[in-house]
Amino acid sequence: MNVFEIIGPVMIGPSSSHTAGAARLARIARQIAARKIRKVEFGLSGSFAQTYKGHGSDRALIAGVLGFSEDDERIVDAFAFAEESGLDYSFVALDLEEMHENSVQFRFTLEDDEICVVAGSSIGGAQIVITRIGEYHVELTAQAATLLIRHLDRRGLISTITSVLALNDCNIATMRLSRHDRGGSAFTVIETDGKIPENTLDAIAAIPGVLFAQAIDPEQEAKDDGL
Repeated sequence: MNVFEIIGPVMIGPSSSHTAGAARLARIARQIAARKIRKVEFGLSGSFAQTYKGHGSDRALIAGVLGFSEDDERIVDAFAFAEESGLDYSFVALDLEEMHENSVQFRFTLEDDEICVVAGSSIGGAQIVITRIGEYHVELTAQAATLLIRHLDRRGLISTITSVLALNDCNIATMRLSRHDRGGSAFTVIETDGKIPENTLDAIAAIPGVLFAQAIDPEQEAKDDGL
């Protein structure tokens, strides 16, 4: 257990799991969506569905999608900022079976009308875990810089990816792979000990068999373009 877990995060209250964790969860989900967001449906499960208004989870989730950090004083005015940015949003109750009681499914409608679905949980002390990206089951804690790679399930491909990281002095902290069928497509999540240089990301994206590569920076702040 570290000091952060003992004394809790710097945040806008009232709850580390229902407010700070919700904002962080939404901010990371927004990064995963990667493109301009026109609309988001928040599917709330467990205690989130029951208490989201009283604990300010609704404001925190909207603030996170807008890119605000957990300690941003603008969280309390998230509804107004959403209206100003043109973000369309809604809240629905969902039964996300086998997930933590504080869980959300984000259904993003992007600028090109493509749908991006991300699901995750706020597990206490403002800590989060992303458990699903699209059709893939993942485990992303946003405690470190992270690579998200969708690729063909092809022999030797993971070795090539890790070789590129080694050549660029990126040390792997954790790595998890998810696939549906042998020889089909797969999704790999790699956490690294430091930020991932853009040239490294480009080199991985250029590997034959890699379908998509994206870097997630858990400390990334809101951009000037709002969404």
